[in-house]
Amino acid sequence: MLNAGYEPLSVVSFRRAIVLVLSGKATVVADEPVPVRAQTVQMNSPSVIVLTTYVTPPRRRRVAVSRRGILRRDRHRCGYCGGYANTIDHVLPRSRGGQNTWENLVACCRECNNRKGDHTPAEMGWRLRVTPAQPRTSTWFIPDSEKYEPQWAEFLSYARVA
Repeated sequence: MLNAGYEPLSVVSFRRAIVLVLSGKATVVADEPVPVRAQTVQMNSPSVIVLTTYVTPPRRRRVAVSRRGILRRDRHRCGYCGGYANTIDHVLPRSRGGQNTWENLVACCRECNNRKGDHTPAEMGWRLRVTPAQPRTSTWFIPDSEKYEPQWAEFLSYARVA
């Protein structure tokens, strides 16, 4: 769903998109050739909709730390070896005062997490491949935007067109 100024707002369900279009609160910008039929209406399935009136996006100052957020930020890549990450690791271990913050958590593969244990990367002779930081981009606030459809690419400035 796009705001009236064509900036991405959120990813909405198919049902919500249909309701917004039929109620006149949004118009279809891109659709799929799969028809949606009701007793009195027939239209193509909406893929991208734009609101007819501008809404002020919510201002969020701080992104809550979560396991899912850390994995998303690091793109499921281990901060130590670069392999596929499915766990998270405290750079400074919790037993040594490490906190649950964006700056102290990295995505980590199970093997590196087990080998590192209760040590710091310096003690292990390891270097972090990334500098952990809080996400700052506005697209971070759009839920499920990393799983975009090909039709959305021209509307998402950060999308990589393959």
